[in-house]
Amino acid sequence: QVSGEYSMIKAAGANDWIDEERVMIESLTSIKRAGADMILTYFAKDAAKWIYKNRK
Repeated sequence: QVSGEYSMIKAAGANDWIDEERVMIESLTSIKRAGADMILTYFAKDAAKWIYKNRK
């Protein structure tokens, strides 16, 4: 994921134009669904917090 995409998602989330968490997860899920074995992203800390919060 590139810094521009990350910045757009963060800015839109800060302005309440989108659900930032939902868009982040959808973006990361689509990368994995496309076949990635590893995802390097600026969202790493946010994604880790979301995974920890939503584990069962």
